[in-house]
Amino acid sequence: MKIVIAGGGAAGFFAAITCAENNPGASITIIERGKKVLEKVKISGGGRCNLTHACFEPKELVKFYPRGSKALLGPFHRFCSGDTVDWFEKRGVKTKIESDGRMFPVTDNSQTVVNCLLNNAQDLGVKIEMQTRVENITPPTPSNQKWQIKTSGNKTFQADKLMIATGSNPKIWQLLENLGHSIVKPVPSLFTFNIKDQRIDGLAGLSVKNVAVTIPNSKLQAIGPLLITHWGMSGPGILKLSAWGARILNEWKYQFQVKINWLGDSNTETAIQDLQQLKNQIPGKLVISNAQFQIPIRLWKQLMTATGIQTYIRWGDLSNKLINKISLELTQSSFQVNGKSNFKEEFVTAGGVDLNEVNFKRFESKIHKNLFFAGEVLDIDAITGGFNFQAAWTGGWIAGITMAEF
Repeated sequence: MKIVIAGGGAAGFFAAITCAENNPGASITIIERGKKVLEKVKISGGGRCNLTHACFEPKELVKFYPRGSKALLGPFHRFCSGDTVDWFEKRGVKTKIESDGRMFPVTDNSQTVVNCLLNNAQDLGVKIEMQTRVENITPPTPSNQKWQIKTSGNKTFQADKLMIATGSNPKIWQLLENLGHSIVKPVPSLFTFNIKDQRIDGLAGLSVKNVAVTIPNSKLQAIGPLLITHWGMSGPGILKLSAWGARILNEWKYQFQVKINWLGDSNTETAIQDLQQLKNQIPGKLVISNAQFQIPIRLWKQLMTATGIQTYIRWGDLSNKLINKISLELTQSSFQVNGKSNFKEEFVTAGGVDLNEVNFKRFESKIHKNLFFAGEVLDIDAITGGFNFQAAWTGGWIAGITMAEF
């Protein structure tokens, strides 16, 4: 049996290894257009590789996927986060859980994961062809029962079974459309917001732990840490919002208002009460130099300046009008977003092969027998935290098991 896997990333390698383990006689070839394989694994998590997330219940895990949650529920019952941890630990990669639930190799080095996948694939006889770009795919015909994969360098690979694990690749999506598959229009997901505003000017690198972020005229809301950057705002709270709002924010051409509640789940009325208490408790202290609510002092000063608080005003001098202005600034700060920036190199795309055309018990095409998919080539994506890799491991494992069948 000849199996060709297009794409030398997480899903492709996981499928190849799983298939080889379950069918040692199969001839398996990974073809990769780049000079290196597993590049996204290498750079992920700041070079540490966020393997998966410590969410071990399928019903809870699917809640982290803006697209693909329904399709992944069954597959996660077969291969979930705990299975990923077991798989890597059995192959010498010990993992650890961080306080936010993200899981990394204990080495804190993504090369540990890359080496594990490379060595296992090579030990099992998986062939790896790099700098080999897919140019055309011809399905089996009555006269030729095999898939024909024409690649750069005028090579042609023949396969009984073909798996596409090429990630966000417009050329491959076009070839799949030629084969009769529908492609959901790809748009960016997991991006940061470009914001120019005096309130955050000069504060790059500063973070606030628990911030509520909402976008008016939508149902989009998220809560989590917020990071101020040179170009605007990032951090888990912003990235969650960008994932869930990938399509609508694309329609708006990334021009919109965002509201920030620096106090997290506190509302304006609660903030007014807290500020009144501070007025009574520390009347002699200067407002602008006494940061409250765990807001970093540099941000506090700029927010207070925006409300019109002068440097000499003390807590005891605050009028009800000023207290109201401060509470609104703390709980309903409005910022204009003008554009987006990619989140490091860990870009993620919303869009891909229409999920209605895939049998998720096998990760096989419903249109073509012996055509398989896994990873970001599908219209599946998640927020940050190891969830995108988990979808790749699960899809790769199930596709690998299925392709190993005689």
